[in-house]
Amino acid sequence: MKFENVMLHSLFAACLLVCVLTLGAMIAAPVAYSNAAVASATPATATAQPAG
Repeated sequence: MKFENVMLHSLFAACLLVCVLTLGAMIAAPVAYSNAAVASATPATATAQPAG
């Protein structure tokens, strides 16, 4: 019982550390916008053809 408890606590600590480091990297990362990304993010307007 003691071995399983230690393994679960260390797994929890490792997962928590990975989550905190990932979140910190996403928050601290600089945001770089490119013209291609901005152009592809704008919705394209489609012209509807009348039926008939």
